[in-house]
Amino acid sequence: MPTTHPAPHPSADATTTAPRTLWRNADFLKFWSGETLSLFGSQVTNLALPLTAVLVFHATSTEVGLLRFLQLVPYLGLAMVFGVWVDRARRKRVMLLANGARMALIGLIPLLSTAHLLTLPALLALACAIGVFSVLFDVSWMSFVPTLVRHRDRYLEANQKLGTTSSAAEVAGPGLAGALVGALTAPIALIADAASYLVSLATLLWIRTPEPRPERPDPTRAQGRRHLGREMREGLHWVFGDKVLRPLAFIAPFCNFSMVTIWTMFLLYAVRVQGLTATQVGMVFSASSLGGLLGAALSRWLIDRFRLGILYAVAMSAIFTGPLLIPLATGSKATVIGFFVLSFFISYLGLGVANVVMVSLRQALTPTALMGRMNAAFRTVLFGGGSLGGLGGGLIAGALGLRTGITVLTVASAAMVVPVLLSPVSRLRNLPQRTADES
Repeated sequence: MPTTHPAPHPSADATTTAPRTLWRNADFLKFWSGETLSLFGSQVTNLALPLTAVLVFHATSTEVGLLRFLQLVPYLGLAMVFGVWVDRARRKRVMLLANGARMALIGLIPLLSTAHLLTLPALLALACAIGVFSVLFDVSWMSFVPTLVRHRDRYLEANQKLGTTSSAAEVAGPGLAGALVGALTAPIALIADAASYLVSLATLLWIRTPEPRPERPDPTRAQGRRHLGREMREGLHWVFGDKVLRPLAFIAPFCNFSMVTIWTMFLLYAVRVQGLTATQVGMVFSASSLGGLLGAALSRWLIDRFRLGILYAVAMSAIFTGPLLIPLATGSKATVIGFFVLSFFISYLGLGVANVVMVSLRQALTPTALMGRMNAAFRTVLFGGGSLGGLGGGLIAGALGLRTGITVLTVASAAMVVPVLLSPVSRLRNLPQRTADES
């Protein structure tokens, strides 16, 4: 997910037999169960944080936007720095630190609210701090999974299981979050997420797979001394110097930019042009999220039956072309809603499959010594595209109008199919092997 860790590479696979299923890997199951509960808890925070700002402090749209920005901006500024740190340390310890901090920070919000000490500036500061430790955990867990799985033949299964529960959380989580907010109020509902991190900490401590200390460089050799800038460059060079990782990294920000821009403009378009209520918009997203769950669930079955590159190309094409149905939606309100659900369902279905393929490729091609920095580089470009997408949606809507703007955006999104089809990733037959010197 240094060669000094138990690296899952071809030479290791040649001498050990991969288990037939991860259902027999107790430590992976511990991690998976803790992460699944944490993902559902995060859905509560995703809803309760902005609702706390709106309902308790009557925040303006600008202030709510600032809250979301502060949650995401740490990915842009800190992911690569954290990636270097993760490659220097045992990942499990870093994950314990990250989730312990998030548990404390999120738990502080209902505590301050109950004591009538919570203010909007404090909420914004806590949101940013939570975002910082979310970056640290994201970079760590994606690098830790190969340590648990060990055999590259099981990467696809691991990522399918994690992707399926992530999609399930996106489908069922908002409804659960809404019920908790309605019953407990937005600030108090955050206790549920804090509790989920406590369970995650327990499952991480329960894991017994050994994770050796990374080898320290020889301090007598200049090239062996640790240097933040050089180590960050090594990570970027690995990603952008590899013939498979490079096109994945170039297309990733456009994928997130497209999805976030269209999602941002769709909210305005659906309400102001098509006249949908907030409940109907929520129904569109809940129903279409089933596409992501289905895509992740079917990914292993599809990978076993089709060439990996073809599957990647079709899945990415679905992401980029699904939005074309949005401006085509006309007729009765039921028909319009049906078009909207189908549009996002197609995109999420493609995303569910593509995520499993892409994460597995990244893990299979990257030595353990560079895993943290590789994941950090991808997190940076992904969230860079996503953050610009939110800004871009508002600017394009203001310049072109909602109907014209969303038409232009969906056509531009569909045009991204061309670089996807030309990408060398689309020509892969199977999961690539690393050479011995790369391991």
